[in-house]
Amino acid sequence: MHRKPWRAAAAALGLIGALSGAPSHAAGFPDRTLTIVVPFAPGGGVDMIGRVLAQQMSKETGQTVLVDDRPGASANLGAGYVARAKPDGYTILLAANGLAANATLFPDAPFDPLKDFVPVGKVGEAPLVVIVSQKSRFENLRQLLDEARAHPGKLTFGSAGNGSSQHLAGELLKMDAHIQALHVPYKGGAPATTDLLGGRIDFMVQNPLEALPLLRSHQLRALAVASDQRLKLLPDVPTAAQAGLPGYEASVWWGVVAPARTPAPVVRKLNELLDQALNDPATKARLESMGVVVQAGTRGQFGSFLHGEVFKWRKVIQTAHIHVN
Repeated sequence: MHRKPWRAAAAALGLIGALSGAPSHAAGFPDRTLTIVVPFAPGGGVDMIGRVLAQQMSKETGQTVLVDDRPGASANLGAGYVARAKPDGYTILLAANGLAANATLFPDAPFDPLKDFVPVGKVGEAPLVVIVSQKSRFENLRQLLDEARAHPGKLTFGSAGNGSSQHLAGELLKMDAHIQALHVPYKGGAPATTDLLGGRIDFMVQNPLEALPLLRSHQLRALAVASDQRLKLLPDVPTAAQAGLPGYEASVWWGVVAPARTPAPVVRKLNELLDQALNDPATKARLESMGVVVQAGTRGQFGSFLHGEVFKWRKVIQTAHIHVN
């Protein structure tokens, strides 16, 4: 007859212990090497951002922060590796916009971007830029759109391949502007840019990190920035709205996610470390020099953003009947 009170007391003590011990998940975290997985090849834009963050986070924590490049399968290889990693906060993913689009492009992917990861925080984004060759007859976006409307399907735009950010942004441009243009996929952004320079395709919607050198050397011309604000590194280039296409917004973005079931105190600590890195003046300046619009924020803000991106690009992919194979 005295067992029930004893069990109740024990349960209460256990609950108190669990609650009081919850913050211990993050006590001293990290106390060993932390790995940032980059699902792209070394030397690319995401890899460069990862190394900038790793260097500053290492300074903050006094621990080694490694960048582990795991390219392949349209970034699904690296993402899948992190999804299966031990959920202790020591293996995290530097995700890019493909994480959201791949949810629809690869319905058989072995992970779900909204269920198998927990958002840590957004790093920033870079609005894409509508570009043409400097030799192009199009001096502004309105001229390009007028030509596309007058001759449906005549203009061509290039991309790094089916389902790439350039392809999706080009299809969104077609939808928003109510035009028809022929998509020409390439095996990478470099050959597409080469053909743009040579006049074999008419335009691209490109990542500014990749377009900037050729814009600065006056080999390419930027017609508009796909954002509601001008890009600091291209102050003379109008926004899409200013150029005649209000509401057109497309960007490449970067953010950090951890495996699902990572303890909340650890995720909060990771968010704090990321925010500290992004608010460091030298780190922020380095990222901005690469064309990144730094956007530190809460886990909830990044989670809401990621949800919005998944559904935004799902609509584009399904409407344009985009297939990667």
